[in-house]
Amino acid sequence: MIICWSVKGGSGTTVVASTLALMRAAESQRGALLVDLAGDVPAVLGLAEPSGPGISDWFANCDHGSRMALQSIAVQATANLQIIARGAKPSDTNTNFTELCAALKTFDLPIIIDAGCGLPSADLLAHATSSLLVTRPCYLSLRRAAQLSVSPTGIVLINEAGRALGKHDVEAVIGVPVVAEITFDAAIARAVDAGLLASRIPTIMSKQLSAVA
Repeated sequence: MIICWSVKGGSGTTVVASTLALMRAAESQRGALLVDLAGDVPAVLGLAEPSGPGISDWFANCDHGSRMALQSIAVQATANLQIIARGAKPSDTNTNFTELCAALKTFDLPIIIDAGCGLPSADLLAHATSSLLVTRPCYLSLRRAAQLSVSPTGIVLINEAGRALGKHDVEAVIGVPVVAEITFDAAIARAVDAGLLASRIPTIMSKQLSAVA
């Protein structure tokens, strides 16, 4: 299970998580599952907003005897990729991530979680095989990341032209290796804006994420 997260909004977490999920889905005979804890996955994949229940509804239904099966709320995004949307329920304290991880194991396929902005739950991180911090070489982002009590297992660095900070600066501040560098490219933004990411991953993106997919 791969968890993608950031410490600052607008870092590109959902695009990275969605691309990783699409790549894993294409490579695995069983497909893959993308869990959307942030709420932006359908838009990034060019899908209509799911009208059915999502992960927030699953958490809200805390009666274990009647809790819906996760499989029942997963929707097919592509031929090989399923997603579980965030859902319409507001976030509350009934977020038992240990129980969620146990339920996710029943899928028996590669799982990617878009955890959005902020440090993910400790229970969620404990069950992850990879915890990827998505960040730009931005002083404010690095300052926040350096103050965290928990470190990611790797960093996905979104490189922007003109930034004073680079890969080695990011690694030195956070103390974690950069496992992938994504070049800020207009082709990626166009694919997302046009709703084409699910059907045509930009070549530069798939190449640069191949090490962690």
